[in-house]
Amino acid sequence: MEGFFHAVFFLIILLYVIFTTWCTATAAAGIKEAASDRAALLSFKSLVDDAPFGALSSWNNGSLHYCRWRGVSCSRRHPDRVMALNLTSLSLAGFVSPAVANLTFLRTMDLSDNKLGGHIPEELGSLHRLRYLNLSVNSLRRTIPSSLGNCSNLQQLILADNKLNGEIPPTLSRLSGLRDLLLNQNMLQGTIPSNLTECKELQVVDLRNNFLTEEIPPELGYIQKLTLLALSYNNLKGAIPATLGNLAQLQCLDLKFNSLSGSIPDSLGNRSSLVYLSFGKNNLSGPIPPSFGSLLSLNILEIQVNSLTGTIPPTLTNLSSLSQLLLRENNLHGEILHFAELPLLFYLDCSSNNLSGTIPISLGRLSSLEYLNLGMNNLTGEIPSSLYNLSSLKNLYLFDNQLEGTLPSNIGNALPNLQVLSMGINQLGGRIPASLSNASGLNDLELSANAFHGTIPPSLGALQSLLWLELPGNRLEARKPSDWSFITVLTNCTSLQLLDLAYNLLQGMMPKSIVNLSTSLNLLALSNNQLYQSRLRSSSI
Repeated sequence: MEGFFHAVFFLIILLYVIFTTWCTATAAAGIKEAASDRAALLSFKSLVDDAPFGALSSWNNGSLHYCRWRGVSCSRRHPDRVMALNLTSLSLAGFVSPAVANLTFLRTMDLSDNKLGGHIPEELGSLHRLRYLNLSVNSLRRTIPSSLGNCSNLQQLILADNKLNGEIPPTLSRLSGLRDLLLNQNMLQGTIPSNLTECKELQVVDLRNNFLTEEIPPELGYIQKLTLLALSYNNLKGAIPATLGNLAQLQCLDLKFNSLSGSIPDSLGNRSSLVYLSFGKNNLSGPIPPSFGSLLSLNILEIQVNSLTGTIPPTLTNLSSLSQLLLRENNLHGEILHFAELPLLFYLDCSSNNLSGTIPISLGRLSSLEYLNLGMNNLTGEIPSSLYNLSSLKNLYLFDNQLEGTLPSNIGNALPNLQVLSMGINQLGGRIPASLSNASGLNDLELSANAFHGTIPPSLGALQSLLWLELPGNRLEARKPSDWSFITVLTNCTSLQLLDLAYNLLQGMMPKSIVNLSTSLNLLALSNNQLYQSRLRSSSI
């Protein structure tokens, strides 16, 4: 029995020795790791200039624990280990120290919106606990380190708005938990990695404003959780993959300003979750898919500057959430739809097509409309009076059509928020309404190449925001000195840059007040009138 107690006693002593040895070793390791974290932070500071705000001044305080330094957060379970580094928008200049990789407990690193240069250290790839890395809005150069593919817990990688070049590393496909990939506004080249489809959790892919080439990988259509795919302002070519129609959660698809060709996939009309859809400035052809009428959540549809043909699908009038519709510079024909059932529409641009017929009266029911451009089409008939009920309208472009009739005398009262009125190259007549002066924010009045007659209203001189006054090619008159009074009052338009009155019926001698016109005036055109020479320089400018 005595031997048993001796054995138990010996075992207790042995366990005590092992435990105390482990505690001592753990404490020593903790002290060593803590010292390593502090050294890593000081190394970071040594390569950074925090002038003029002294954002890192607390990092010099020897009596202040580094976990209390500005922007530093430590773990609760491991109180001496740095878990987060948040130093956004502090005007920090300099370089990112490779020693940051020694912060092995780091989960969050946000150095965005600073002035950091140099390159992204390859060593950051050893931060296996890192979940959030944001180095956006800096001046980082060179390539994206392929080692970042080793940050196995990374969920958000945000490197936007830098000067990064080279290709997108295929190793990023190893980041199985990656949700957000934002590499926009850099100088990245090469192709979009097709193996990104291995990142099953991806929700946001933003590669805008780079120099990416070749085709859009069809494999992107299999990233089922994708909500935003932004590839605009690149050099992508080829067809839009029909597989993108498989993205059941897609809300934003931005492909504008590329060299994409072929037709728009009809399958995209199945994505009822879409809010933003942009194909502007490509080489797309064929019709607008009628299936787009099923996109009931769609807020913005941009298909401008392509080679689309056919008519505007009547199904688009189903899009009750639509606020912006851009169809300009295509080869669309037929009539303008009755968009009256789109109560949120505030921006409608159908200019530079082959649209014909009259302007629908129903457009006057679009009470939210601020921008209407139907210029450069083949529209005929009179401008419906209902358009002048759109009191929110700021920009009205109806130029280069075959419109007839006159402008209502109360146009300035009816459209008080008007900033641009462009109706040149039509068959409009009558007098220029004096009430235009009541649209006090008007900065561009363009009525050239019509048949307006009578005198130019002196009331236009009340438009202090006026930049361009373009009235050439009409039948405007100035027979007696009082008819020239508009020149004197236009001297109140101190921002005026262009005054074009050429090809009218102006007669006599210009008033001397013409020399007092805006010092900003870049062009004064009075040629092809019936003006007398005076001591002033010839007005045939």
